[in-house]
Amino acid sequence: MNITKSDMMVKTRPKLEKATIQTPDLLKERLAEVGKLLPEAFSEGKLDMDKLKKVLGDLADDRPERYTFSWAGKRDAIRLLQVPAQGTLVPDKDQSVEFDKTENMIIEGDNLEVLKLLYRSYFGRVKMIYIDPPYNRDADTVYEDNYEAPLQAYLLQTEQITEKGDMLTSKPDKQGRLHSRWLSMMYPRLFVARQLLSDDGVIFVSIDDNEVHNLRLIMNGIFGEENFVNTFAWQARTSRQNDTDISINHEYIVAYAKNRRKVNRRLKPSNIKEWYKVMEFAYFPLPLDKNRFSNPDNDSRGDWAAHPFDAPGIRKNLSYKIKNPKTGQEFLPPRGRHWRVEEEIFKKLLADKRIVFGVSGEARPLLKYFYNERKDYGRVDTTWFTGKNRGTVTEGTSEIQELFDGIIIFDFPKPTRLIRSLLTIATKNEDFVIDFFAGSGTTAHAVMELNKDGGNRKFILVQLPEPTLEDSEARKAGYKTISEICRERVRRVIKKIKKENAQEKLAEKRECDLGFKAFTLAESNFRSWKGVEGKDAKKYTEQMALYVDPLKPKWKPEDVIWEVALKEGFGLCSKIEKLAHKENIIYKVTEPQKQQSFLICLDGELKESAVRALNLDKDDIFICRDVALSDELAANLALQCRLKTI
Repeated sequence: MNITKSDMMVKTRPKLEKATIQTPDLLKERLAEVGKLLPEAFSEGKLDMDKLKKVLGDLADDRPERYTFSWAGKRDAIRLLQVPAQGTLVPDKDQSVEFDKTENMIIEGDNLEVLKLLYRSYFGRVKMIYIDPPYNRDADTVYEDNYEAPLQAYLLQTEQITEKGDMLTSKPDKQGRLHSRWLSMMYPRLFVARQLLSDDGVIFVSIDDNEVHNLRLIMNGIFGEENFVNTFAWQARTSRQNDTDISINHEYIVAYAKNRRKVNRRLKPSNIKEWYKVMEFAYFPLPLDKNRFSNPDNDSRGDWAAHPFDAPGIRKNLSYKIKNPKTGQEFLPPRGRHWRVEEEIFKKLLADKRIVFGVSGEARPLLKYFYNERKDYGRVDTTWFTGKNRGTVTEGTSEIQELFDGIIIFDFPKPTRLIRSLLTIATKNEDFVIDFFAGSGTTAHAVMELNKDGGNRKFILVQLPEPTLEDSEARKAGYKTISEICRERVRRVIKKIKKENAQEKLAEKRECDLGFKAFTLAESNFRSWKGVEGKDAKKYTEQMALYVDPLKPKWKPEDVIWEVALKEGFGLCSKIEKLAHKENIIYKVTEPQKQQSFLICLDGELKESAVRALNLDKDDIFICRDVALSDELAANLALQCRLKTI
């Protein structure tokens, strides 16, 4: 549909749709979901608690004395969720590796602000979250949330703006050990994180004895105690500390699912082969000694081992007759035992040649386990993560020392083996992984190492630019912030993997993503309404005049485009393409994963000829500045496509 001269006769400016320049109110969205399910519990647009109790009946617990969990500041922590993010993410190509090709992200900034900015784009898309938050034992927390102006607090903390008194120093904070402050810091971050998880997603949180009990309680409240997976005990140290009463050698990893499965409760569906999805015995551990497997019948699926087809117990539906198709001999389960699966499943297994009747073909039925299937499945994990199998803090330190030429650039990093084991449990090839307490970047390191097998897991790291200590090895080596260390570590990991690939001549086989986009949390490109005190008409008029064009002075087109894309729900993997035209500069923004795109022009005046050349139709989204449109062009563009204005 093209604009014609007759179209230009339209002179009435329509009410135009505004481009999204604010992040959503998470609690308001959740309330809207309740409204869809229980509209009868609302009155005049608000949730009526009395009506809700009546709707729920006996399910509502309104006893005066009941089990609850609260802390000083919880109300403010919840209120913080209602405050839209006031910043934006600005790309930093100089700090990036393969910016235009990669789907990995490292973001510098306060993680709550960043999570809010990612909310619309990554809602329900993240398969696994791993975080290693402050353990609240050293009284030096740097997350000072301000629910009225969170970005202002962030800028003060990162010394991007100045004010009397330094809000971010290495000087201990005497109030930092209070549980309430730690809970208020963790609650909103975990709340937003849950929204990012896919329906089958899982979150792992590293913690120690200082806050593990409180962590369980707030996660019960956010994820639901029915979605608790387990608490893994990790042997962080194998050596004994003799300078203390008790040598503490363990930490914890608390795991919650977005929606805990009621059957086949295994975190890694990619590890459950087609037959195993319906067979209870799939979870029985089987030794994976290669010497125990062979292929006497030349099965095309490779080496296999036989396992008894009967199990302890007596169940009527599992006590059918099995007939050897070769000899006609019939078998029943041994006394006090039953077959492992129902008869219909047995028939499928038999048809798939997964049942053998001994070496001679005339013995009791056995199940074939194929090595190539079982080697990827492995044994069912236990809740005890040994240092031998998962690595220790010492191993994590050695890894980072090796990368940084012998310098201990970061204290107590987690070993990559530990994170890789969690990735193996919870993710498969194309999944998104987020770590919003990224530290030195161990999660990115683990993802890239695991992807060497041909995987394509993608990571998003978030790290506050927390200053390194003045007398630290990191500061002496020139690293002023932990976020700088994080980016540099990932660069060195990329260099290391590329070198290994070249040496092994596997570059073509290992086409994993060896790059990352760097972004920084910064002030929004849009003015925020500050209001006017009293009834001063002149000041009100002056304030209104500023919002004729909401863009702040000295804005940059690329920064504005990324902000609009993010707040419109486009991910950071989006591609920005500049379209050639003589009269206007127009960009096309595309996110391949969602298969969606929009066009945007930020010029001060939009020309009719430039728009006509685009050949827009009703499914196209076109975004431009409100001041760039004449009334006629606005009216006709609104008829031609989905027009949004800034």
